[in-house]
Amino acid sequence: MDKLSVVKIGGNVIEDAAALQSFLTDFAQIQGFKILVHGGGKKATDMAEKMDIPVQMVEGRRITDAENLDIIIMLYGGKINKNIVAQLQNLGCNALGLSGADGNAIQAVKRPVKSIDYGFVGDVVGVNNALFQILLKGGYTPVCCAITHDQKGQLLNTNADTIAATLAQSLSQSFDVSLWYCFENQGVLENIDDDGSVIETITPQKYMNLKTAQVIHSGMIPKIDNCFYALSNGVTEVKIGAPEMISGNTQHTTLILEDE
Repeated sequence: MDKLSVVKIGGNVIEDAAALQSFLTDFAQIQGFKILVHGGGKKATDMAEKMDIPVQMVEGRRITDAENLDIIIMLYGGKINKNIVAQLQNLGCNALGLSGADGNAIQAVKRPVKSIDYGFVGDVVGVNNALFQILLKGGYTPVCCAITHDQKGQLLNTNADTIAATLAQSLSQSFDVSLWYCFENQGVLENIDDDGSVIETITPQKYMNLKTAQVIHSGMIPKIDNCFYALSNGVTEVKIGAPEMISGNTQHTTLILEDE
């Protein structure tokens, strides 16, 4: 099988022009097929505040009402996505920006209301594998923002970590897929105050132990849940670390399934 790298970048890269340029330079050098997935960091929140539009968060998750959805679409699918595409084109990487609606790339359903109404938040239900194969084998590098659609005319805000994991899992039917999560730390840390305390390998059992000890908590839990979901569904390898890891220049955390 051909190799495919699915790389997700965090908000810390999006929000720092120099860091983004450095990352994109390394990303453009990745050999073989590749897909980039991005969110928007704090830019949507900052713009909403400037426009006096309330931003509501519950347990660290955004409530996406209609006004906030408009901002997210403008930023994620517009300014941020096209800025990344333009920079990659300048680096000789034939990038193509996509939302989930473009080419019916990523389908989702509006999250059902249970104890919390998250608004226009989408849970991914499908990936158009044929589209991504056509693009990749046609010489294009998809750059996917964190917007999906419900196939009924509604755009939805979707977690970028989930999009990356779902893309990786779905495309593992046709490619040998590596999934990379790039964020602000060198990897998953034993001690959040010590950048050198990188946990080099995490198995499902070790993950449970680290959660029990509250070494891993909060926003890192859904990220690692996505990682193990991908590994359990055909993805070859998953790595978490700073953006520099894609060029092999830094420590990082590798997630693996335990031997059966």
